[in-house]
Amino acid sequence: MMINISDMEMYLEATEYIDWQQPDVLKKAQSLAAGLLTDEAVAKACFEFVRDEIKHSWDYQMNPVTCKASDVLLHGTGYCYAKSHLLAALLRANQIPAGLCYQRLTISNDQPPFCLHGLNAVYLKQHGWYRIDPRGNKEGVDAQFIPPLEQLAFPILSDGEADFLDVLTRPLSTVLNVLTSYTGYLAVANNLPDCLSLEGID
Repeated sequence: MMINISDMEMYLEATEYIDWQQPDVLKKAQSLAAGLLTDEAVAKACFEFVRDEIKHSWDYQMNPVTCKASDVLLHGTGYCYAKSHLLAALLRANQIPAGLCYQRLTISNDQPPFCLHGLNAVYLKQHGWYRIDPRGNKEGVDAQFIPPLEQLAFPILSDGEADFLDVLTRPLSTVLNVLTSYTGYLAVANNLPDCLSLEGID
């Protein structure tokens, strides 16, 4: 994916939901990067923190529903979308360009219905854009940071599933609507966002 330098600045911005300038997020980003000498090492540390230390809301049946990076860090939980917001914030706080990516996956048993799944892409000096998935590992899910090899949480297996290769600077509005409209993890699970294409949506 080719992105010019002026566009790259957008992947470092602090936004309402990727609020990396919030003091606690900035402090955590700095602590994760302490003593590390390369962007790749810092990115791996940030990735592994979000993957392993922030609990996936559905896996752990946890409230509250979070969306802002700072809230994900504060409460230590989030759906995949929210976890990707925190990872983007930690990377951007360390001046490493980062964006948001999505897949369309079946919810269970490789059959409809479908939902969006949120993950990240990070720009590494040695490798360029590299997708990573901090949703959290469990039986049958083994996402890793091993550039240049990509090892995401979920492969595309079924008809109707899709790998959207766009690297977005901000979360999709359809994702934000769900995360900000429901107060419990079960309500979110019953109303997971979905779309057939990222074309023409924000």
